[in-house]
Amino acid sequence: MQHIPSALEITQDIVRIDTRNPPGRELECAEYLGTLLSDAGIKVDAYEFSKDRTSLVARLKSKGTKPPICFGGHIDVVPLGTKEWSVDPFGAEIIDGKVYGRGTTDMKAGIAASVHAALTLAPEVAKGESDIVLAICAGEETGCEGSFYLSEVGALGEAGAVIICEPTSNYPMLGHKGALWLRVETKGITAHGSMPQEGENAIYKAARSVSKLEDFDFNIAPHELLGSATLNVGMITGGQNLNSVPDHSDFTIDIRTLPDQDRDGLLEGIKSYLGKENDVQSLVNVSGVHTSQSHPWVKDVFGVMGNILKEEILPRGAPYFTDASALTPAYGNPPTIILGPGEMEMAHQTDEYCPIAHIEQASEIYQQLARRWCEI
Repeated sequence: MQHIPSALEITQDIVRIDTRNPPGRELECAEYLGTLLSDAGIKVDAYEFSKDRTSLVARLKSKGTKPPICFGGHIDVVPLGTKEWSVDPFGAEIIDGKVYGRGTTDMKAGIAASVHAALTLAPEVAKGESDIVLAICAGEETGCEGSFYLSEVGALGEAGAVIICEPTSNYPMLGHKGALWLRVETKGITAHGSMPQEGENAIYKAARSVSKLEDFDFNIAPHELLGSATLNVGMITGGQNLNSVPDHSDFTIDIRTLPDQDRDGLLEGIKSYLGKENDVQSLVNVSGVHTSQSHPWVKDVFGVMGNILKEEILPRGAPYFTDASALTPAYGNPPTIILGPGEMEMAHQTDEYCPIAHIEQASEIYQQLARRWCEI
């Protein structure tokens, strides 16, 4: 019988594999997880959207015909940042009940807990009424490329329910906003800085546009759970030296959209609002998701989680986007919950960590929810 490493051990093993995005290089991590799963008799298929950018779809087969329950998430992590770490960011060191390292919270602990749950349930699923599927995705941090690729190549099939294992301190979240990330370019004509009248200043054009965006009105009512759409200008660059009129400038816009918002219409609206002297390019365009608290499966999950967390579960939403932006529509928009180990505030932080108790609890939660869904 195969020895099953603990959820913590799996977390440590994959944190020690550098999958910073850019450039990604998720292949080694995917191979490690794929071997673990396939050695347990679980069918695993690998999909590369580009070289070494590998996602996995693992399926535990049942005897039933009920649509599967899918556990999803990503294995890429963000860069380390400029602030120095006090621990090895790829050491997976344990200190005071926490495991430290880049990606511990976002979201390798969640991936590890779902893999551990699958390994534990593998002998039981065959007699159940539903398959269990793991969608382990590359490239989420830069726009869900891996999960969108799984959708494009038809690797996903169907699902009756989706659990995204992103960090929520193991509290079930019913949705998240989408994202529309834009780059806006302005162009001018260069001239000597002592003769600005001879040129056309691209930075002035950008500044006018940035200032105008402060007053942008989405003209859409707030969402019942997720609140209002938001807009933030995050970066601006321009010019090549102090004493020249700049002939180029660009800035970025981070828009967080509501689940039912028309993002393509919004993009056209931004272009029209800023005017023709702005070249607006879409960098990331992903949807939000939301499942009603009245859905029967959500009610069941809330009941289970109320018993586990020893508190009343209230409807909440997550501030970030997840692979649900690609997976949930690809699966036909089944009920979707975001639920995983780690504290949201630790995502992308220097000295990122995940409480060990969260990881162990997450595996137990996933097992319990999968057993209920699969009727095993």
